[in-house]
Amino acid sequence: MTPPASKPPPLWRNPLSLFGAFIAAVATAFGLPMMCIDMFQRHTDPYLATVIYMVLPLVAIGGTGILLCGMWWEHSRRLRHPERELRALPILDLNRPAHQAALLGGGLAVLVVIVLLSVTGYRAYHFTESTKFCGLVCHQVMKPEYTAYQHSPHARVACTQCHVGPGADWYVRSKLSGLYQVYSVATKRYPRPIQTPVENLRPAQDTCEQCHWPAKFFGATQKTFAHALADEQNSPWNIQMLIRVGGGDGEHEGQATGIHWHMNIAKPIEYIASDERRQVIPWVRVTEPDGQRTVYQSADSPLSNEQVARAEVRRMDCIDCHNRPAHVYRPPGEVVEQALEAGQLDRRLPYLKREAVRLMTADYQTEPDALRAIREGLQAFYQTEYPDLVQHHPEVVQRAAEELGRLFARNSFPEMRTDWRTHPNHIGHMTSDGCFRCHDGLHATSAGKIITNDCNACHTILAQGPPPASGELHLSAQAFQHPVDLGMDVTGFKCSECHGISTSP
Repeated sequence: MTPPASKPPPLWRNPLSLFGAFIAAVATAFGLPMMCIDMFQRHTDPYLATVIYMVLPLVAIGGTGILLCGMWWEHSRRLRHPERELRALPILDLNRPAHQAALLGGGLAVLVVIVLLSVTGYRAYHFTESTKFCGLVCHQVMKPEYTAYQHSPHARVACTQCHVGPGADWYVRSKLSGLYQVYSVATKRYPRPIQTPVENLRPAQDTCEQCHWPAKFFGATQKTFAHALADEQNSPWNIQMLIRVGGGDGEHEGQATGIHWHMNIAKPIEYIASDERRQVIPWVRVTEPDGQRTVYQSADSPLSNEQVARAEVRRMDCIDCHNRPAHVYRPPGEVVEQALEAGQLDRRLPYLKREAVRLMTADYQTEPDALRAIREGLQAFYQTEYPDLVQHHPEVVQRAAEELGRLFARNSFPEMRTDWRTHPNHIGHMTSDGCFRCHDGLHATSAGKIITNDCNACHTILAQGPPPASGELHLSAQAFQHPVDLGMDVTGFKCSECHGISTSP
């Protein structure tokens, strides 16, 4: 009697499939417990979450793919040898208990895999949309943006609410653009500093205006600007202003006044920038509700009709002025003045404002170099000029040096070549042209109508000078008084000409 032919081993019993199964099993064995632990933790570590929800699932999927490739390879190899009497496809007979058990087990395994992949995918989706993923995973590249974001007015707003917004279409766009970002980070091809403005940023109407109401009329707001002179006493000099915020309500033409007139829905404003950073704006157009258009050209660099036809005409929106809503790199003079006003720096230290700005505006290669130079430079100055102060109160100088280092690290990032000079803030016109990009008194129509550069169009000075004299409010607008007598009328110059990126105290 001829014995029955032996049953061939399963297709997965080959070196390649076993290797793939081992990889998938190890990734799953590590991933499942770590995922359970992470789901019950209050705070998610960004690096651990990257491993759990991105790296390990990809490894498990890759191992499964290797397993399937090995089975296909084994099946093809057996087909080339018909003497093994291997059928092309397995026969499933549901009348046999063994086949029923195999089908049930396989179905349960597939169901478990689907559930695990669904949970992992859901958690991975939320993790990739989190602020920690944006700011910490690529920590070297995004350190400037993430640090500034943490100290901004939008620190409680998730990155994706502005950079992606609602809807699947922009989510897909962001992930596709993110593929190149991952490539540039992996190959160290990313620019230093990160280029702005972001070309593919979603329009402000879809993001900012989900919370902010551009048509709302706000009127005027009183604000006090606390400054400090670069003298031995770090003398305070306050300016109280009435900021004419106004509004841009197109339905109530009489209310379309003040700074937010630029958001007037009934009168869209368009412009042409002659540089990628939108720092130089030689051409502006205002369209009236009846369709009439008024074009203003800069006397310094007027554009020809051919240049206008070739240029990109951009409609003005929130981001053109609020260009650093969540990532503000403040200049040294501003952060030192704020620290003096808040008591974080001791105003009694002679020439602290001057020396702090001098040290913080120097060029450094790395952050450790900067912190060391600021600490040693400040101590060396007081050791040379005020040795008694250092001898009797060394802790005061030490605290000031540490605070200056902290302020520097919050606003300047030498490794990424990023600071207030590379990413100027267009709100105001102190350290960058800002408002003066258009309101410089040089933009005029062919008929001679000029875009005003009158200070009182946007703000009114109510009081100025050292306290308490600066608290004496005046009903009529005051002319600007420079805190230091320069022997000339400074109102004919831009503030940024002296206080710009070369930044003097």
